Amino acid sequence: MLPETVIKTSRLAFATPGRGSSWTLAPALTNSCILVSLFPAAATIASDERDLCEQAVSGSRSALGQLLERHGPRLYRSLLLPRLGNADVAEEALGFTYTKVVEHIAKFRWQEVGFYPWLRTVAMRVAIDLLRSRKREVLFSPADLENELNDSTIAEHTPDEWQECDLAAARRRVAELLTQLHPRYADAIRYRVLEGRSREQTAEALGVTAATFDVVLHRALVALRKLINSTNLDVS
Repeated sequence: MLPETVIKTSRLAFATPGRGSSWTLAPALTNSCILVSLFPAAATIASDERDLCEQAVSGSRSALGQLLERHGPRLYRSLLLPRLGNADVAEEALGFTYTKVVEHIAKFRWQEVGFYPWLRTVAMRVAIDLLRSRKREVLFSPADLENELNDSTIAEHTPDEWQECDLAAARRRVAELLTQLHPRYADAIRYRVLEGRSREQTAEALGVTAATFDVVLHRALVALRKLINSTNLDVS
């Protein structure tokens, strides 16, 4: 068993933005209208990470728990939540990922980019399986994730670089969908979500009051949700 603090700490991190972050909205509503940081502060590979990895490979659950506690929030925010589009499903995927890591940690081999890229690959495979098994309102199809996984080379990117790649992919997907929305709705989501403007700044840019903007944003997200649903009807 992994230390209970892994799950508790991860859930706390999911609910609050990191220092230097700005909140954005994952495109969905009801049980999936989620605040997620698409612009988190950078983090570097800790000096003790190689030692922790060696201990984990040798069977130390404490060391493995520290690694998952360190990287779980990043994995959730930048990869699982944007691609699965639902907090409950993303947490389920994180749990499955942890289980897979425990089962296969002995296969891990250290590279200078650290533990996260290997963890990310495990999580990508879990996310693909979940997308195949359930029809959901999601930004990405299983094929999208498979293409990403096939194009990914663990040794090429650091954790920070992977984080930015993953979040940039989510932002690009939202931007593509916005071209199919009413321009007013698209602007509301673009200013507030992609550019990270405040509620008041976005309302001013749209020429409405903050209260009216709240209504516009709500309707915009409803429209985006319907669009995502219609573009994923054939996902299996």
